[in-house]
Amino acid sequence: MQRKIPQLVCGAFGLLLFALYFSNHPQARALNGSILSEYWQIIFAFALLVGVVSFMKVNLKSIERGKDRPYRIVSLLGLLLMPVLAIFWGIRGDSPFTWVFDNIQVPMQSTVFALLAFFVASASFRGFRARSVPAAILLLSALLTLLSRSDIGGLFSQFLPDAADWVRNYPSMSARRAILIGIGLGSLTTSLRVIIGIERTWLGGDRA
Repeated sequence: MQRKIPQLVCGAFGLLLFALYFSNHPQARALNGSILSEYWQIIFAFALLVGVVSFMKVNLKSIERGKDRPYRIVSLLGLLLMPVLAIFWGIRGDSPFTWVFDNIQVPMQSTVFALLAFFVASASFRGFRARSVPAAILLLSALLTLLSRSDIGGLFSQFLPDAADWVRNYPSMSARRAILIGIGLGSLTTSLRVIIGIERTWLGGDRA
């Protein structure tokens, strides 16, 4: 019974939203827009709360085991400090919250993104080795795109930007659309399995 009630609620709301989305009635479209624009914020808030609790549990367990203890402590202090600064001093331009964000959060994000460039370059070097014909085509397309987006590409030939645009607009776009179609079909299949009751893993197990 503890799992039957959530299944019934999920199935009922899933069918309701499905009917509202494909309905042409003005009230149905207005209700669907209201649900999508307003209630997703409530879902986002609960998801954020779950993420915060999970983050705290993981870090507290790591602190107890002594694994990366200084970094874990700093992470928890930052998590607890930012809401306190926002509640007591606000988020104005001259507030402590904004100062911490501009002088700590933004530089850390810039550092992480700067390091990602080296990881991407390393992964590309290992993955774009021309060991087969598809790998060679992928390597040439990547080099063509990189050269067309840099100042060096314009020095060689004006043909490079046009060729790179053709690769992005036709072969690359076709692959992206195929992937998006696959994602859409997979999402639809999973949603139907949840609504019907075949998929029960979201209840904490695979048995009713």
